[in-house]
Amino acid sequence: VADLAGVEQHVLRYWEDEINALKPSKNKSGQRLYQKSDVALVLEIKRLLYEEKFTVAGAKNKLKKFKRKGTQMDFAYDREAFLEWKQGLKKELESILKSLEDPET
Repeated sequence: VADLAGVEQHVLRYWEDEINALKPSKNKSGQRLYQKSDVALVLEIKRLLYEEKFTVAGAKNKLKKFKRKGTQMDFAYDREAFLEWKQGLKKELESILKSLEDPET
């Protein structure tokens, strides 16, 4: 997940400590098991911090609009936040796809 998001593992651990919404489950040996919703949340946190220039506290506040339902993330009646998240995720996925297609970058 760290590689996918383009951050170091210790950054993910910090986000887990600071942002309550990010709580991947763990297996018996303590390895983190990320669901699709966890990966989407990691990418959203990264977008808020690195692109939107939020502080960790600001990103945490923004993410309070999200609430978890099973493995899906529900944007609590906030269409604008959903559209922003969707656009950010699309850009992130396009960037990942481009880097996979062009190994020299």
